[in-house]
Amino acid sequence: MNIAMTGHDGLIGSVLKKRLEAQGHKFVLLVDERSGNSLQDLEDLRVSEKIDMFIHAAAHCKINQSITNPKLPHINNSEGTFHVLEFCRTHNIKKFLFFSSSRILSKEKNPYTASKIYGEELCKAYQQCYGIDYLIVRPSTVYGPFWDLTKRLVHIFITHALENKDLVIYGDPKTKTLDFTHVEDFVSAVLLALGGEWNKEYDISGDSEYNVFDLAQFIIKHTDSASQIQVAEPERAQPQKVHLDISAIRSLGYKPEYTVESGILETINWYKTYLKR
Repeated sequence: MNIAMTGHDGLIGSVLKKRLEAQGHKFVLLVDERSGNSLQDLEDLRVSEKIDMFIHAAAHCKINQSITNPKLPHINNSEGTFHVLEFCRTHNIKKFLFFSSSRILSKEKNPYTASKIYGEELCKAYQQCYGIDYLIVRPSTVYGPFWDLTKRLVHIFITHALENKDLVIYGDPKTKTLDFTHVEDFVSAVLLALGGEWNKEYDISGDSEYNVFDLAQFIIKHTDSASQIQVAEPERAQPQKVHLDISAIRSLGYKPEYTVESGILETINWYKTYLKR
């Protein structure tokens, strides 16, 4: 299968690309700002080979930054998804994989979640109007052995612990949880979804709702860090308790292989080696 992809240099995109290539698929178009091109360039790009599927993994995904500057999710996510689907329509690409977010399931709403809800609705509109079949996947707190330029929570906690900087928890440390997902487990779920029924949404996590304070303590212990844990007020419009229902993807045979502890230990060791290099 010939594939086009955005966000191939990111945490999820890089692992998914590698595993699809191992299955024999060919990437004929790659778009990522880290590689010097952007979604706004799509209409000027020319591809000589037929594309069977477009994977849209690029997004601005920092909620606090999206609240401070709502143009970021609007331009990168809302308009970005429109540009990609228009490319699919004008190039007769009939399959579209969209990376949404589990945060749209929370009661807290913000410019980021709005941009992802818009993206999901746009997928459905282009399916009904133009016959482009879609898969919507909703990741939850994905982490793994990768230098994360997006600076998600696990990246921040591990790098701060290795530098003996304080780890900050925004919210009640007794009750704040997230549903963590190792990147390899997430990609395994996506591959199962690709082989299943299309025009569906899949919530994907490691099925590991985990207390964020306990995570901070675990990371400090296993990095031999002198870091302290600081508690701050909850960030605006951020969920304080996250656990996904992953029964739909489980019905396709999905079974996470990583516990939070095993995945975080692997990630800590990778970061130590990376920083030594």
